[in-house]
Amino acid sequence: MKVIGFTEHLPIDNPHSLYEFQTAVPKPHPHDLLVNVAASSVNPVDTYIRKGGRGKLKSPKIIGYDACEIVVKTGAAVTLFKPGDRVFYAGSILRPGSNSEYQLVDERIVGHAPQTLSDAQAAVIPLTSLTAYEALFEQLGISQSSQTNSGKTILIINGTGGVGSVATQLAHLAGLTIIATASHPKGIQWTTEHGAQLVVNHHQDLVKQVRSHGYKYVDYILGLSNIDAHWKEMCQLIKPNGSIASITENRRPINLSLLTKKRAHFAWEWMYTKSYYSTPDMITQHQILDRVAQLLDDNLLSCTLTKELTPFTAANLRKAHQLVESGHMIGKVAISAWE
Repeated sequence: MKVIGFTEHLPIDNPHSLYEFQTAVPKPHPHDLLVNVAASSVNPVDTYIRKGGRGKLKSPKIIGYDACEIVVKTGAAVTLFKPGDRVFYAGSILRPGSNSEYQLVDERIVGHAPQTLSDAQAAVIPLTSLTAYEALFEQLGISQSSQTNSGKTILIINGTGGVGSVATQLAHLAGLTIIATASHPKGIQWTTEHGAQLVVNHHQDLVKQVRSHGYKYVDYILGLSNIDAHWKEMCQLIKPNGSIASITENRRPINLSLLTKKRAHFAWEWMYTKSYYSTPDMITQHQILDRVAQLLDDNLLSCTLTKELTPFTAANLRKAHQLVESGHMIGKVAISAWE
């Protein structure tokens, strides 16, 4: 089968940063699905892993953490899917990724693909929707009842990215008043179209901007960009007994004592925790993806695909990485159709 990977952590403009090679089709373990990858998307995690190490790897590493495909074969213990099913998932960072014609993935982190979306459209959904869903409803503890959330507010820092685009929609469905950040006209339009009632600029003082709209505090904050730059602002804006969650790594120690008097909560969201540690609740990712697929098919969520590259080649995959690395990507990019 065709595979795209790397052995050196090179700049993306180097042709060897991602290159094509051949390898054997893998055999499924008991809970595995063997899938034929139709489309994949690129997320920041792909670029971090590709460029973030040192030295030369002994064998090529295959990344890719979003995909839509057809089940070809199932392991002996599989009960959720059968050959021929069209599925989507984000996979596991412990296993070879979706930048390959065939891939193995544990059925418990796989969902049935939305019927109304193309392969490329479905491929951009899993990682961002799982991250947004877990952050909002598991880590922040937000109710999914719009009646319960009446009058409650959330600040989403970086509403234009992949996770922010889904989080604003899910928060809107949950009945929250959403204040999201964006810094240019296209981003502001994109964010409001996805459910934000108010938009503020994350390059300016967030405290002054939010309070100028009449909100001294907010009930929830979801940090999706540069926690170091925004931590003090987040601590100032969070309501007493409120909750903050973040998906971005900190380079400086986080001063949790800033939350002490407010008795506020802070949690990290890492979508890969369940598959990385094989947690007992790992199957919830299957359930979340099926729920998200239904919301998409019911037109309650909209797809966040803004760029599709075809065919699925190393050159196009490098282009997709360049788009994500630019830091100016609105929505998501997908690569589809192996040659």
